[in-house]
Amino acid sequence: MLIPILLAPLSLALPAPHDPHDPLTAHHSHALPGSSLPATPRRPWSGPEPRETFAFEWVEDWLQLPEGMNLGNTHGGMLVTREGNVLFNTDTENAVVVVRPDGTLLETWGKELAGGLHGMCLREEGGEEFLYLCHLGRHEVIKTTLKGKILWTLGYPEESGHYKNANEYRPTGVAVSSDGSLYVADGYGKSWVHQYDADRQYVRSFGGLGNADGQFRTCHGIWLDTRGEQERLIVADRENHRLQFFDLQGQHQETVQHGLRRPCGVAEWNGVLAVPDLAGRITLIDAQQRLIAHLCDNPDPAKRARNGVPPSEWAAGEFLSPHSLCWDREGSLFVMDWNARGRISKLQRLR
Repeated sequence: MLIPILLAPLSLALPAPHDPHDPLTAHHSHALPGSSLPATPRRPWSGPEPRETFAFEWVEDWLQLPEGMNLGNTHGGMLVTREGNVLFNTDTENAVVVVRPDGTLLETWGKELAGGLHGMCLREEGGEEFLYLCHLGRHEVIKTTLKGKILWTLGYPEESGHYKNANEYRPTGVAVSSDGSLYVADGYGKSWVHQYDADRQYVRSFGGLGNADGQFRTCHGIWLDTRGEQERLIVADRENHRLQFFDLQGQHQETVQHGLRRPCGVAEWNGVLAVPDLAGRITLIDAQQRLIAHLCDNPDPAKRARNGVPPSEWAAGEFLSPHSLCWDREGSLFVMDWNARGRISKLQRLR
């Protein structure tokens, strides 16, 4: 069953007013008490109106699990392989779930990684695709094959001088540049981004807790931006309600807000950024960092950023707590809600 949800030209996507009563929460908390209205964008529109127009349909019951299988808590990352398979994390022994493009289950793996996989990055190396995974409980980054064979692990950045022990380090996102450098976002720890060279040798850290440009309050997700002449990094600075852009040496370049409530990450398709916002919606931003639209906004603030909303209260065309997403090659979106019962949705692009 297809449910139309959006025909979104740019001219209809206007920023919402600032909510002065929206407090910052504890550094790692998902729950945001009180109202969750978006903040005033810091970057005004300039230049010609963008011309992108998107039409999506919400595909009801896209994910088809075997009888008796429950997802469990979905609190991790998502990505699409070159074959079109969708991978995502759960907090069960099915730490990595692999689903075919039609929504049927292909396989699961990661029993030894149960309860803590959070962020994933896919990288092709020598014609083969590999995964880079963040694990909260193991306090490390893990490289694996697509079948789950562990190739190496990288522990906490003791060299940085920012940690007394590994328990203070809880990485939530990882990105890899074209030269093999690693960038690890310690979103649930101390809000530093740590850089390593291609040999996994520590290089530098940038960020740290705060609200000035270049600082973070939960650097939850990180993405390698390859749209321009020079690669750069996009960091989802969740509790500061913004995206921040950096060069590969960690120098701050710009800040984008656009009514973002609690952005968890970024994924790009055809120059367009999609941002999963824990407070109940998805935001699309064009290649010039201009707002395109907010998608499937949950009208009930009590259901936003809440892990325990039961399936009986889910509604097609409304997100709950978007935590991660990915695009396929046709520009359709797959979205993970942070939910104790597990929720994966598909938005099929029509144009």
